[in-house]
Amino acid sequence: MEGGGGSVTCGSWIRRPENVNLVVLGKSRTPNSVIEIFSFDPETTSLSPSPLAMHELEESEGEPIAIVVHPSGDDFVCSTTTGVCKLFELYGHEANLKLFAKELFPLNDVGQQKCLAFSVDGARFAAGGVDGHLRILEWPSLRIILDEARAHKSIRDMDFSLDSEFLATTSTDGSARIWKAEDGVPVITLARNSNEKIELCRFSKDGTKPFLFCTVQKGDKPVTVVYDISTWNKIGHKGLLRKPACIMSVSLDGKYLALGSKDGDICVVEVKKMKVWHWSKRLHPGTPIATLGFCPSQRVVLTTSGEWGAMVTKLNVPADWKEWQIYLLLIGLFLASAVAFYIFFQNSDSFWNFPSPSKQAARPKMELFGDPQSDDQWSPFEPLDM
Repeated sequence: MEGGGGSVTCGSWIRRPENVNLVVLGKSRTPNSVIEIFSFDPETTSLSPSPLAMHELEESEGEPIAIVVHPSGDDFVCSTTTGVCKLFELYGHEANLKLFAKELFPLNDVGQQKCLAFSVDGARFAAGGVDGHLRILEWPSLRIILDEARAHKSIRDMDFSLDSEFLATTSTDGSARIWKAEDGVPVITLARNSNEKIELCRFSKDGTKPFLFCTVQKGDKPVTVVYDISTWNKIGHKGLLRKPACIMSVSLDGKYLALGSKDGDICVVEVKKMKVWHWSKRLHPGTPIATLGFCPSQRVVLTTSGEWGAMVTKLNVPADWKEWQIYLLLIGLFLASAVAFYIFFQNSDSFWNFPSPSKQAARPKMELFGDPQSDDQWSPFEPLDM
């Protein structure tokens, strides 16, 4: 990946139709920062050497600091250091991709928006400012649902639940709050001890476990805490990364949770067992991981940092069953069942397995004990009085 040069500040996957995955990167460079889109090759686990499309920001718009992609893959929002939020729309296919920029008027000149998020159903958009201002908008109408200037001291992280009902937000002061996404009503402030700081948050996405994962700094000990979203109570915690995390992500199918450290390490955890399956130490040596995202259809993660740029890393996790493998297994089980039934049929005295007439032995004539002419003898085919 070469592109137009510059330092990578943020990025994200873009899931396009026909199982095509792209990567969008924000780059800081002089005099104008850029937004670039690259193709992803799953065979070589690499990005294209040159961008498919590019947009050059105005010098007054500053540098990109956050990018979030709509679930449809048709558009994304980018926020900049000067408080500008721009909407980008994608048209065409990989070979002829077009990128169009639009103003996002409700979020123009509102200060730096460090956190951006779309709901899973794509119907709502949230922006969290460095100044602690939280906004929830209806999408794509941009109707304002919530405009809370004092939501937090400074918003650090946010995430929508799988059913798009809740929005979780965390603050730089260690607090975390839950909001109703439909009307912006605050639900609860998560409980924590005096020595605990809640830093990052992600909802479970597998559809069976309604949990909220939060990274928590307990004194000098970093742990990952799990909350039950039906009660918002803690149900457990575990040390996973073993060092402070600066970013967290959940795979699209909810099977894996990833954590990135401030010195360039990442670990990937199987959610079902809360077991670490993959470690990449010194992936971005000595620098914080700025972007950490799972590929929508491959066990691959995208990471970025200001010093080392963008990287795509294939994960060392158990292989997933492919659709054709499942069908092949079902066909194999059906054939095995058919063979077993045939063998059983051939070796059993089945009612339907009649012997051939030529092999039937002559049956001896039945004789009754006693005098066959006696009237008091009973016939074996007549009812017997008891």
